[in-house]
Amino acid sequence: MSLDTFLGFVLESASNESSFSSRKRGNIFLARNEKKFPWLNFLATFTILFAFWIFLSGFFDLFHLSLGGVCCALVAYASHDLLFTQTSLKNLKKRHLAGKNFILYIPWLIYQIFLANFHVVYLVLHPRMPIDPQIVQFRTKLESDLALVTLANSITLTPGTITLDIREGEYYVHALSKKVADDLLTGEMEDRVAKIYGEG
Repeated sequence: MSLDTFLGFVLESASNESSFSSRKRGNIFLARNEKKFPWLNFLATFTILFAFWIFLSGFFDLFHLSLGGVCCALVAYASHDLLFTQTSLKNLKKRHLAGKNFILYIPWLIYQIFLANFHVVYLVLHPRMPIDPQIVQFRTKLESDLALVTLANSITLTPGTITLDIREGEYYVHALSKKVADDLLTGEMEDRVAKIYGEG
């Protein structure tokens, strides 16, 4: 693939905005027809921020804990709807399951990143440097924005692949070699992301 073709694709992708706001089925972060409890979002956001603050601070006296609590409460109040967009009590179990599945997904992703690093090193150090760059296109079964972004970031974090665009449910990924492209097309990463958000 020539450089002009690749640059043309990137420019075309940048000029098109992906819109997935109309998707409702299977999105555990939207519950428009259910009773809302925004304080749950605030409480969850505050808990995450305060735990992270304590981890970074290392101070456990009353003054620092109070100061951290006040600051985290202010930030949580201003941004609680950014981290959590669903405020339904009915879906708390789904949220809990998604969080648990995500934690289980992280070690697998780290392992894939570890393996991909070795493959990239092999390509670079090989005397013939068997690099075969290509753009892979595939349609996803994922529906929620968060699931789409999780898969896109997972692909980009894995050495040898970069997500270029997500357009109308289709991914466009630059792969460094045929092996990397074939591994991506097996769908294992997509299936694991789908399991996190209950879309599999």
